[in-house]
Amino acid sequence: MNKLIYILFFILAVGCTKSSNSHTEHSTEKAVKTVYTCSMHPSVREDKPGKCPICHMNLTKIEIDESESDHDHSSKNDMKTVLWRCKDYPDVTSEVEEACPIDGSMMVKAVDATAAEVVAKVKLRKAQLNHFRPSYFPVTTMKMSKKIRLLGSVLQSEEKESSIPARVGGRVEKVYVKSTGSFVKVGDPVVDIYSPKLITAGEEYLLARESSRKSKDKGFKEMLSQTVEKLKLWGIKSSQYELWYKNKNVPKQITIYSNATGIVRKRNASVGSYFKEGQNFFELSDLSDVWVEMDVYEREATLVEIGQEVVLEFTSLPGEFVTGVVDFINPVLDSKSRTLKVRTTIKNVSGKLKPGMIANAVLKIEMNETPLVVPRSAIIDTGKRKVVWTKVSDKEFKARVIHSGFESDGYVEVKSGLSEGDQVVIEGSFLLDAQAQLFGGYEDMPNTNDKKTHNH
Repeated sequence: MNKLIYILFFILAVGCTKSSNSHTEHSTEKAVKTVYTCSMHPSVREDKPGKCPICHMNLTKIEIDESESDHDHSSKNDMKTVLWRCKDYPDVTSEVEEACPIDGSMMVKAVDATAAEVVAKVKLRKAQLNHFRPSYFPVTTMKMSKKIRLLGSVLQSEEKESSIPARVGGRVEKVYVKSTGSFVKVGDPVVDIYSPKLITAGEEYLLARESSRKSKDKGFKEMLSQTVEKLKLWGIKSSQYELWYKNKNVPKQITIYSNATGIVRKRNASVGSYFKEGQNFFELSDLSDVWVEMDVYEREATLVEIGQEVVLEFTSLPGEFVTGVVDFINPVLDSKSRTLKVRTTIKNVSGKLKPGMIANAVLKIEMNETPLVVPRSAIIDTGKRKVVWTKVSDKEFKARVIHSGFESDGYVEVKSGLSEGDQVVIEGSFLLDAQAQLFGGYEDMPNTNDKKTHNH
């Protein structure tokens, strides 16, 4: 009797085992689906081996794991909570728009209200995970700084431009300055002129001085004072009219001396030319201070402000660095070069810097806000959109479209598409991208019936 019971128990155990194995095999077959696709045209999907109908390459066998449902990924977009933060205190946030509890100012939007667009999902099988070693970066906020490299050139400072004018009309009889580029300093002779008006004033001076010496009349002293003042206003030095009095004669050619220091950039005076009062004999540039004008690209134009520090290195002075401050920003963007002109003024006491010299500049900018950031290596830029792969579980990943801002020191500002704390893939994202491309994981992949599409 006991033997009969043992035999019945054995038969039932074997039957249950076969049923369990059969169910497991059926479940495995159902979980893993085998398809054949083209590595150049992932939209091609066949259930048997063959050649690609587009490029005629041999189809590649792939196995897709369908063991887990996507009930928690049914939505194309992962909705994000809209956050608001204090403008001057970014760490203070709220889920509703309200006044900042610290300073009372209205909060500003911290996270874009639009949904984070998920364009692909990849689930790796156990065999693939054995060869996949990703690195992750938690999305975080960071105070960003940026170094902008600029190309500039040395210009003459308009603030240091001067001229040597004709203070009284006359004809040029001699020119002492030979050419443009000559250096002239205060007190140097520049031209001899013949001026009847100036000669008459000189003779009035001689007469007034002689009359004042012979007579104690105040009228002669006042006349002398007025003639002296007139000669000085016309650029005549005291040593000149003293010599006239000593010689008792006013020369027909009177020397005019420079009233400014600088390099001659325009030489108007020539022998025989007549100058009216106010016309310039010479135009000068003082290079003790020079301008350095730099071009800022349009995408960085809004970051530049008056007072920012810029470090300059000149091609003609390698290894020497000069620090300046941005003191002018052109309010109009150049429509042809799409650049903005900015300028700094620097000292040129040694005179080594000449107009036209080239300067390499570095402008360091400290940004006031603390935005969300991810490493540059985490972003796959297709040209049309920027994609970041995020971790869902140890074997599931999502590709999200993000909108980026400024880049600084290897980090990129994220305007929308991610939330603080999201785990983004920084090493291995291109493998996930290839997996999605090969298996048709991208949601905007072309229709499998469209055989004319060529998508790498």
